Amino acid sequence: MRKYLFLLGMMLLTCTSMTAQSSMTDNQIMDYVIEQNAKGVSRQQIVTQLMQRGVTIDKLRRIQKKYQKQIKNGALGAEDITAGSKAVKNRMREANGEKREEQVKKDKQNASQFRVKDGKKSNQIQRHTYDDDDKDFVEMDEAIDFMMPDSLKYELDEQKPEKRKIFGHDVFNNKNLTFESSMNLATPQNYVLGPGDEVNVDIWGASQESITESVSPDGTITIEGIGVVKLGGLSVSQAKARLKRVLGPRYQGSNIDLTLGQTRTITIGVMGEVKVPGTYTMSAFATVYNALYMAGGPNEIGTLRNVKVYRKGKLLSNVDVYDFLLNGKLSGDVRLQDNDVITVSPYEALVNITGKVKRPMFYEMKENESAATLLRYAGGFTGDAYTKAIRVNRKAGASYSVFSIGEFDMNSFKLMDEDSVSVDSTLNRYQNMVEIRGAVFRPGMYQVGGEINSVKALVEAAAGVTEEAISQHAVMHRTKADRSLEMLSLDIRGILEGTVPDVPLRNEDVIYVASRQERNEKKTVTINGEVAYPGVYRYAENETLEDLIIQAGGPTEAASLAKVDVARRITNPNSTEAGDQIAQNFSFKLNPDFTISEQPDFTLQPFDEIYVRRSPDYNEQQNVTIEGEVQFSGNYALSSKGQRLSEVIKMAGGLTNQAYAEGTKLLRQMTSEERDMMETMLRTAQRNSGNDSIDVKKLMTNTTYPVGIELDKALKNPGTDDDPILREGDRIVVPRYDGTVKINGEVLFPNTVYFKEGKSTDYYINLAGGTTSTAKKSMTVIIYMNGMVARADRKHKPRPGCQIVVPTKSRRKGMSLPEILSIGSSTASIATMIATIANLTK
Repeated sequence: MRKYLFLLGMMLLTCTSMTAQSSMTDNQIMDYVIEQNAKGVSRQQIVTQLMQRGVTIDKLRRIQKKYQKQIKNGALGAEDITAGSKAVKNRMREANGEKREEQVKKDKQNASQFRVKDGKKSNQIQRHTYDDDDKDFVEMDEAIDFMMPDSLKYELDEQKPEKRKIFGHDVFNNKNLTFESSMNLATPQNYVLGPGDEVNVDIWGASQESITESVSPDGTITIEGIGVVKLGGLSVSQAKARLKRVLGPRYQGSNIDLTLGQTRTITIGVMGEVKVPGTYTMSAFATVYNALYMAGGPNEIGTLRNVKVYRKGKLLSNVDVYDFLLNGKLSGDVRLQDNDVITVSPYEALVNITGKVKRPMFYEMKENESAATLLRYAGGFTGDAYTKAIRVNRKAGASYSVFSIGEFDMNSFKLMDEDSVSVDSTLNRYQNMVEIRGAVFRPGMYQVGGEINSVKALVEAAAGVTEEAISQHAVMHRTKADRSLEMLSLDIRGILEGTVPDVPLRNEDVIYVASRQERNEKKTVTINGEVAYPGVYRYAENETLEDLIIQAGGPTEAASLAKVDVARRITNPNSTEAGDQIAQNFSFKLNPDFTISEQPDFTLQPFDEIYVRRSPDYNEQQNVTIEGEVQFSGNYALSSKGQRLSEVIKMAGGLTNQAYAEGTKLLRQMTSEERDMMETMLRTAQRNSGNDSIDVKKLMTNTTYPVGIELDKALKNPGTDDDPILREGDRIVVPRYDGTVKINGEVLFPNTVYFKEGKSTDYYINLAGGTTSTAKKSMTVIIYMNGMVARADRKHKPRPGCQIVVPTKSRRKGMSLPEILSIGSSTASIATMIATIANLTK
C-alpha cells in the first residue's frame, strides 16, 4: 500500500497538463480520486463526478500511461497542448458556461461543418448526467482500475427497476431544449457589471476611438490617458452615464457609448433532489431553468412545483415548472448571479391518473390541489370518458380506501400523496336508440322518442320497405330488464295499412325485415365445358338453356352442338324416405341459333348444371421440333394422329451428309400422368433404400425424358414398329458423327477415348484404368446416343458417341434403385430414363 501511495504521490508532483475539455489538471484528478476513496465515497459516485467535471476517457488513459512510465522510471512530463490566437477580435459573445454532454456533441457536429473564424478555444467542461447503461460511463469505470483498490471495484447493476413516468421530468432531458439564453441579444440595461465582463467603449463624432477592456477583480477598467474607472456593481445604463461624465471633458463634441462584450462566468450551486447535484460554471445570462437543465433536472423524488432560489442566504424566488409546461409562463425564472443557490426539495404529493384522460401518467400535486386540477394537468377527459364521476384509491393507514368523486365535487376533493385516480369509459349501451335492418331503404340506428316512438314511425323514417321485403312477417328483438332477449312478430304491412295495431318502441329495440331477394341470391345455375365464361351464375326465372349459353359468352370453337347435357337436382320436401335416383339428366342438340328443336319450352331450374361437350372432331395443331443435321430444321405440325418419325424427317428435307442417324434421339414431353407416376416411384425407391436425403422434387425438375429410337431402321423400314409414332411436343435431335466413347462410374480414371470398331466393353474400361474395388462389373451398362440403354455383353457392343457406366456394388441386400423404379413402368423408355437418373444420384 505504501508503494501504491508513493507512486501516486510522484504522479501528483509531475502531472500538470490540461485537456481542452476539462479544467482539472492531472494532479487534481489524482488528488480527487484519493480524497474520495479516503472518505468512503462509492466508485459509482467517483466516476459520475469525474464525468461531470469533464474528465474524459482519453485523459484517464493518458494518466495511466504516465503512471506506467513512472513505474519504469520513465519521464512523466506532459506537453502543453493548449494554444490560441488573438489576432482577430470578434465582439460576438460566446457561451462560456458548462454544457451537458448532449450539447457538447451537438457543438462538435456543428464545428465539423463550420470553421471558427477567430481561432479561440473555450475552456468548456462537459457535463454528464448519470446513466450506468452509458458506454462512456462503463469505460470510465474500467479506466480508473489502476487508481482504485480491488475492494472498491464497482459492479454495475444488471437490471434497473422500471421508472414511473412523471409529468415534466423529461423536459430537462430534451436535447433540443437547453433553456440557454441567447448570448447576442441586445444588452440588457439592467445587467450588473462584474469582474470578468468585457466592455466595449465606442467614441465617434469629433473623435474616433474604440476601447475594449475587461472589468478587473476590483471592479475597474483602465482607459489610456484617463486612468482607472470603477464600473463593477453598476448596471449597464449606470456605467454608460459614468463613462460620459468621466470621458466627456476630453472628448467634447463626440458621442460616447458602452456595450457589453463577452460576459463573465458565474458559479451556481444546484442542491437537493436533482440527478447530478453540484456546483456549475455558467454564463452570466443563465437562468434557473438553465441551471436545472445542467443538473439533469429533478430525480425521481425531486419537486418541479417548488424550486427555490437563494441569493446571499435569502430566498429570492420560487419556480413552478408546471406553470411553464402548461401555461408557457416562466414565472420565478430569474437571471442568476454569482454564488446563487438553487434547492430542489422532495415532492409533496405524487398522484397517478389512468384511464380515459388525454395524458395518463404521474403528476406532482401541491398541497390542497383538487381532483379537478389533476384532470386539467392530464389534458382533460377523452371523448369516450365517463365524466359523471371518477374513482380515487387511497392508502389509508393499514388498508386502502376508495372514493367516488362526482362531477360537482371534483373541485373540492383534495388529493394526497400516492393517490391513484382512474377514469372509466362510457358503457357500450344506448339510452335512446332503436335499429331497423333488412329490406328497408334506409336501415340503421334511429333516435327513439319524439317523432319516432312506434314501429310505423320507424319504418317511415327508414323510407319504407323495399319491393322484395317480406313485410307481413318481420321480427323484433327486445331487451328485457334482465338484459335477456325477447322476440316479437310484426306484420309491417298490416301496421302500415292500419289493419293491425301499431307497436310502441322501447330503447334498444331491433327490427329485422326479411327479403325475398336474399333467397333468390342463393339460387344459382352452373355451366361447364366449352363456353367462353364457364362458372356459376345467378338463377333467373324463365331462363332457357340457350339464354344461359349466351350469358356465358357463347360456345367456343371446340364446342359440340350435337350434345349438351343438363343435370337437375332431385328435391322432394314431402318425402319420408330416401330414393335411388340422384339427379335427373337431359340431353339436347342445339341448332346453330342455339335453340332446342326437341323441347323448345325447356327452362332451367335452380341449381341446374349444364355441360357443353367438346366436339370429338375438333383438333388443334400439334407441333414437333426437329433440329440438328436435317435440311430444314424447325417446328412441324403433325398431319395425323398416327404420323411417324420417318415422315417428319422427310418433311424436313431428309438428313444432311454429316448426320449420324444411329445417334438420333427423341425427347418427349412428360404428361401429368407420367409425372405423377414417376414421382410415386421415386418416393417408393426413397423409402425402400432408406435414403431420406434424396430430394424427390430436385429429381423431378426435368419435363422431358428420352425415348430410345433407331432412326436408321426407321428410314429403312418406314411404317413398321421400327418407325415410332410421334406426339405433340416431341423433340428430335439429329447429331453429327461422334467418334468417341465415354467411360464413367466405378473406374479408376473416368475418360473419353476414340471409338474402334469391334472392340469390346472391357477394352474401353481398361483405357480408363480398369474398375475399382467397389465396382459391380457384371451390371455395366451402355448408354447409346439415341437414348437406348443395354447391358454390356457379347450381344451389345459399344457404338460411337455412347457412354459406358460401371455401377457400384449394392451395400445391402434387396432390389436396387433402378429395379424398384422400373416396377409398374408401362414403357421401356420410362424405365430407361429412371435407371439413368438413379445411377447419376449414387
